[in-house]
Amino acid sequence: MKDFTGRVAAITGAGSGIGRALAKDLAGRGCHLALSDIDELGLADTVEQCRAGGVTVTSQRLDVADRASVDAWADRVVEEHGRVNLIFNNAGVALVATVEAMSYEDFEWLMNINFWGVVHGTKAFLPHLVASGEGHVINVSSVFGLISVPSQSAYNSAKFAVRGFTDALRMELEIDGAPVSATTVHPGGIKTNIVRNARTDKSTTDEVDAAGSFEKIALTSPEKAARQILAAVQNNRRRALIGPDAKIIDVISRAPSGMYQSIVVKRARRGARGN
Repeated sequence: MKDFTGRVAAITGAGSGIGRALAKDLAGRGCHLALSDIDELGLADTVEQCRAGGVTVTSQRLDVADRASVDAWADRVVEEHGRVNLIFNNAGVALVATVEAMSYEDFEWLMNINFWGVVHGTKAFLPHLVASGEGHVINVSSVFGLISVPSQSAYNSAKFAVRGFTDALRMELEIDGAPVSATTVHPGGIKTNIVRNARTDKSTTDEVDAAGSFEKIALTSPEKAARQILAAVQNNRRRALIGPDAKIIDVISRAPSGMYQSIVVKRARRGARGN
């Protein structure tokens, strides 16, 4: 898909961050939008900003963890727009907790949004993308889908799962000769609210700095991330590494696991001692 003009894109998590930046960028390129988020105020703000571009914009408050709601939204998007060409499964949350201290409830909360939300969005929209004759699935993983770090076991689990799920989907689409493709997105540190809004267990005070330092650096703006993601779609890339830190982490992920893990462990121990 080289041109977004006149196409229809559905975006989850459009109320802020990368989702909002994607919506605004696509609106500027003449792409019609179906936007969703659980944050109604943020979503309304995004809708207002995008409508200024003269494209058709619809919106829906949506919990991506609710499969029936996602299925209904996908049908509604096609009903309102006539078709849909792109689905950006972008909605996500964060959880900082050790495996031992993490509650099952918090683990399930994150997985239901960060992994099952991607599955729900992909399966709900895929038949409509195929019917459009030209479609693309864009699933947002993370650099934490490339390497693992302490206090992020739940987030790692979801983001590695998104990576595996989308890689398999891409191959299946190619085998079938489908008019649809798929891209996995691995953002590095992006200047969004995900860390600020994370659920954090009090037992992880010492691990947080070591585990989340790349996000605190936040080298990439949501707007720049959106441009890089859309370029990846236009070039039909299997994976999109967003930001210079993502490229570095991708290289690290190719080294023997013991090398980077021992460095992370040593750094975390130094932090725990206050050095």
